[in-house]
Amino acid sequence: MTQKIIKAKRHIGRSKTIATATVGILMLMALGGCGKSTDPAGAQAPAPVVGVVTVEPATVTLDTELSGRLQAIRQAQVVARATGVVQKRLFTEGSYVKQGQPLFQIDNAPYVANLETAQASLATAQANLAKANADVTRYRPLVQANAISKQEFDAAIAQQRLANAQVKSANAAIKTAKINVGYAYVTAPISGHIGKALVTEGALVSQTTGTPLALIQQTDTLYVDLSQSAATVLKLRQAMANGQLQTIEGQVPVTIVLEDGTEYPEKGRLLFTDLTVDENTGQVSLRAEIPNASNLLMPGMYVQVKIPQAQVNNAVLIPQQAVTRGTTGDTVMVVNADGSYAPKTITIAQSQGNNWVVTGGLNAGDQVIVDGMSAVQMVGAKKVQAKPWQPESSQNPAPSTPAAERGKTESGSSAKSAEQK
Repeated sequence: MTQKIIKAKRHIGRSKTIATATVGILMLMALGGCGKSTDPAGAQAPAPVVGVVTVEPATVTLDTELSGRLQAIRQAQVVARATGVVQKRLFTEGSYVKQGQPLFQIDNAPYVANLETAQASLATAQANLAKANADVTRYRPLVQANAISKQEFDAAIAQQRLANAQVKSANAAIKTAKINVGYAYVTAPISGHIGKALVTEGALVSQTTGTPLALIQQTDTLYVDLSQSAATVLKLRQAMANGQLQTIEGQVPVTIVLEDGTEYPEKGRLLFTDLTVDENTGQVSLRAEIPNASNLLMPGMYVQVKIPQAQVNNAVLIPQQAVTRGTTGDTVMVVNADGSYAPKTITIAQSQGNNWVVTGGLNAGDQVIVDGMSAVQMVGAKKVQAKPWQPESSQNPAPSTPAAERGKTESGSSAKSAEQK
C-alpha cells in the first residue's frame, strides 16, 4: 500500500512538470508574436475615400425659372364677312394654308346682282354727265352773246356737277359690290396651320354676327407669357444698383423645359419685361419668343422657362448635397492638404438647379466634400482620401442591351446542357 502511494505521488509530480513546461512554451510563442503580427486585421486601416469638388471661382449667371403656356405668335379667327349659304369648303382640315388661299365659297348670287345693278347705275350717270357737258359747251357762247339768260347757264353748270357726282357714286357702289362679291369667296388672312372647319356646306352664315368659320395659327414661332413677383424683380434691381450683380448685356437667351423635364433643343429670347406691376396680383409680366420651325411645340402646352436675369462674379456652384444649412449659417466640409477635414461657413446667393450659388467663404483650390462623409463619421476617421466627385448619372453603368442579355442566356443554357451531359 505504501509503495502504491509513492508511485502516485511521483506520477503527479511528472504531470505538473509537463504542464509548467507547456505554459512556458506558449508564453514564449506569444512574446515572439508581439514583435511581428501575422493578422491582417491588426494592420492600420486606410483612410476612407470621399468625393470632392475643387473650387474654381467664375462668373455665374443667375437664372430664374418661371412657368407659362405657349401661344401662337399670330392667330386669326376666320369669320363670315358675307351673309349667305356655304356652298363649298376649299381646304383640308389640319393642313398648312398660305395667306390668300381660298377656304370657303359662300353663295354670291345676290352680291353679283348688286354689282350688275351698280354697273348699270354707272352707265346711266355717265350718260347724264355726257349730256350735261354738251349743254354747258353749247350754252357758254350763247350766254356771252346774251342769247340766253345767265340763270339758264348756271342751271346747266349745276346739272353738269350733279352728273359728275352721280358718276362717282356709281363707281363707289361698284367698288362696294365687288368687295361683297369677294367676301363671299373666303380666303386665309394669314399663313399657318388651320384647324377643323366650324361650319359645313349648306350652313347659313351671317355677316352681321360674324359667324366663325375656322381658326388659323402661325406656329413657326411661339410666344410664352410669364409673370414674376415684383418683390423679386425689385431685389434684383437693387443688387445690380449696389454692384453685387451685373446686368446681362445684349440679347437674353431663354431655355424651355418641357413637362417631362427635358430641355427644348432651341434657345428662345426674352422680348421684354413690363415696367408696370399688376395691381391685382403684384406680378410683373414678361414675354419670350421661341423658335418652332420643327413644330415640336404646340400652342397651349405648359412649360417651364429658364431666364438668365443677372450675373455674379467670383461665384462657385456647389452641389446642394454638400451643404449643411442651419439657423446659424450654411457650412461645407473641406479637405485640408494633410488629409484632415474641417467645416467652413459659406454665403449662398440662390439655388441653380441642383446646385447652390456660393458667393463667399471658399477659396480657389478648396476641396469640398460632396459624398462619403457619412462613412467617415461612422468609423470616426480623422483623415480622408479625396477623389473627384461624379454625379450619380455618370456613375451608373450602362444597362445591358437585349443582345447582351440574350448572349448571357444562351451561354448559360449551353453550360447547363454540358453539365447535364
